[in-house]
Amino acid sequence: MAAVNKSAEDDGSFSSRVINIVFIILLLDLLGFTLILPFLPSILDHYAQTQDVVYQSLQSIVDWFREVVGIPMEKKYNSVLFGGLIGSLFSLLQFLCSPITGAVSDYYGRRPLLILTTLGLMSSYAVWAVSQCFSMFLLFRVIGGICKGNVSLCTAIVADLPCPKARNRGMAMIGVAFSLGFTVGPLMGAYFAMNFDTGHMFYQTPAVLALGFSSADLLFIWLMLPETLAKDDKISSLGFGDSRDLLNPLALFHFSAVSRTEDPPSTESKSRMQKLQVLGLVYFSYLFLFSGLEFTLSFLTHQRFHFTSMQQGKMFFFIGIVMALIQGGYARRIQPGHHINAVRAAIVALIPAFLLIGLSWNIEMLYTGLMLYSFAAAIVVPCLSTLVSDHGSANQKGTVMGILRSLGALARALGPVVSSSIYWLAGAEICFILTSAAFIVPLVLLRTTSRLKED
Repeated sequence: MAAVNKSAEDDGSFSSRVINIVFIILLLDLLGFTLILPFLPSILDHYAQTQDVVYQSLQSIVDWFREVVGIPMEKKYNSVLFGGLIGSLFSLLQFLCSPITGAVSDYYGRRPLLILTTLGLMSSYAVWAVSQCFSMFLLFRVIGGICKGNVSLCTAIVADLPCPKARNRGMAMIGVAFSLGFTVGPLMGAYFAMNFDTGHMFYQTPAVLALGFSSADLLFIWLMLPETLAKDDKISSLGFGDSRDLLNPLALFHFSAVSRTEDPPSTESKSRMQKLQVLGLVYFSYLFLFSGLEFTLSFLTHQRFHFTSMQQGKMFFFIGIVMALIQGGYARRIQPGHHINAVRAAIVALIPAFLLIGLSWNIEMLYTGLMLYSFAAAIVVPCLSTLVSDHGSANQKGTVMGILRSLGALARALGPVVSSSIYWLAGAEICFILTSAAFIVPLVLLRTTSRLKED
């Protein structure tokens, strides 16, 4: 008995150490990633004046979309749409690369892949720091999209942990890192952008700072991160089976790469596989709807309340702080077996949240909706990640979490396009009302998971 208790204590100590390390790794990663957000419009305006051929080509796509859906020709709207186009490109690259990164980590281990992707991110920030034209800036985003595997790898590391409570706490702390990163990073970026050396381009100081964060991240990973995938648990070969399982969207929704392995886990019954597939659909449908309204939020606050960039920044700061408090105080304490109920409650809260935001006629009503919005955003992704991490054998966690990340990236690439089209064709109120009603889809899917009995 004493030996068992000793082993449990050692596992708990190891898990806590890994969770703290993962939190710091992701925070450093996200601080570098979000530095660009507050002055992306200024960067786009800068390149618009250079008559860059690649910029003009992408601008023609933005102009076509704007004319089709009837978006007013305003500078702010153009910046939001152009930024959305680049964001969709980044998400599509994530959609393609995340499953591959996860599968490779099941063979080589999490630590080597995390070092490799961080080196890739460092190279992307270096390209940004020396870029003098839009083509180089776009290359920076492409390299970043290909190499941004840190999030799926960190979720795989947490999924490797032996205790369900530790996995839940780890996923919640990943959420806290996101909230803090997307709150502090943009503030730092704005500060350094306003206090740049007049002898340099205005974006070079934040670019160098992002490179510094990524370099510190690499050093921290090298010195502190242990390998969480045991040697005996690594897959024996890197054949990928049918490569379409990692590239075909339908195969990803079916998690075919998990079900078609050479030696499928005996505990992965048909019922469990169906449950994993349904959880993937819940994750995709939630992020598809959520990211769409998240994107149109900038349109609504500018159009209805005439928010300045500073007011927009304060709004997202409020959202980030509320999310961090909920994730750090509540989400990480959700007990195993209660995650589906927590996700259900959070998605239900989104329905009045987006109704309040879409129909708001004063700031108080808007911020009441944003409070509910922040609550849901803090709960859903960490809890769904925890639920999905329970599936797959020890040598499939990277593949499973990589596919989940890929589905989320596809949702974030498509959601803003659909939502912004409805926003400008039918109006803000109709857009938010329809999308609020559409949250019934993930709720129905969640009910399906409860009916699926495990062997």
